[in-house]
Amino acid sequence: MEHFRVGLVGCGGIAQVHGAVLRDLEGADLTACADIRPERAHAFAEKFGGTPYDSLEAMLDAEHLDCLHICTPHYLHTPMARLAAEKGIHVFTEKPPVMDRAQWADFQSLEQAPVRVGVCFQNRYNQSVQLLRHLLDSGRPGKLLGARAFVTWKREAPYYTESGWRGSLATEGGGVLINQSIHTMDLLVRFLGRPRQVEASMANHHLKGVIEVEDTMEAYLDFGGPTALFYATTAYCANSPVLVELTCEHATLRMEEQEVTVTWDDGETQRHSFPEAQPAAQGKAYWGSSHGLCISDFYHSLRTGAPFPNDIPGIRDTAELMLATYESARQNRVVTL
Repeated sequence: MEHFRVGLVGCGGIAQVHGAVLRDLEGADLTACADIRPERAHAFAEKFGGTPYDSLEAMLDAEHLDCLHICTPHYLHTPMARLAAEKGIHVFTEKPPVMDRAQWADFQSLEQAPVRVGVCFQNRYNQSVQLLRHLLDSGRPGKLLGARAFVTWKREAPYYTESGWRGSLATEGGGVLINQSIHTMDLLVRFLGRPRQVEASMANHHLKGVIEVEDTMEAYLDFGGPTALFYATTAYCANSPVLVELTCEHATLRMEEQEVTVTWDDGETQRHSFPEAQPAAQGKAYWGSSHGLCISDFYHSLRTGAPFPNDIPGIRDTAELMLATYESARQNRVVTL
């Protein structure tokens, strides 16, 4: 089996999940890691292997890498992806791939580079999501009429103030949409397709004076027939299960994280429960921990040349919807995609 020399930049929380997956993934050799806080790079290397560096540039100069995992703050994803691609290194980046239109134009241009670029929208691999996709494809529920999605989570001031980058427009790019709920918006796109229009509003309800980004976003999405309601907040008192509900002609498909309830129009109800794909011991506990499946699929695509669903074309509609939603909320207007 072909082996890939892998580097990782940004050795914080989500990097622990990537490190655990890479440690156990056949054909991926975690060769090096980098972080501007040297103590974090050294701790990561001790835990998962590889040589630690205090900057991405130093790591790229010293190592001959085949693939780079980007686990840094949002504002660095696109420039780091470009730096790696220009050196002929494949890129697997955490979400979001971009923060604004300028970055999106730059990121899309990487399609022309002789490397593969993947984005970690791991919730696409959740078993509950796969079941809903299978049911829709079967045709039995009938025409998809509409959807609703709710993310009601809790984030307090230390989450932002202790990070050094969250809560700032310049470094995070936004709040609850770009960080916590972009995965849920991505699922709406996966189920309903590319939206035609979005009308949105946002607010900062509970951390005024602490963050300059939104803690709440709501949007009305027009998919050219079906419509969807989207609501996300980090101002709730707890981290409640994420809800996605699809209303079809003959059934309602309700997903609460890994729990799926199908209610047919004849009154029959079916319930399905799935375990999380990745235990908390591999990093941190949260919904949508299918990183192992997503990362494994990316390396399969590198070895075989097979398509990777989370490549640049595969995440285009989600990225453009995210940007359009922010434009609508900031400019108080309907935005056509």
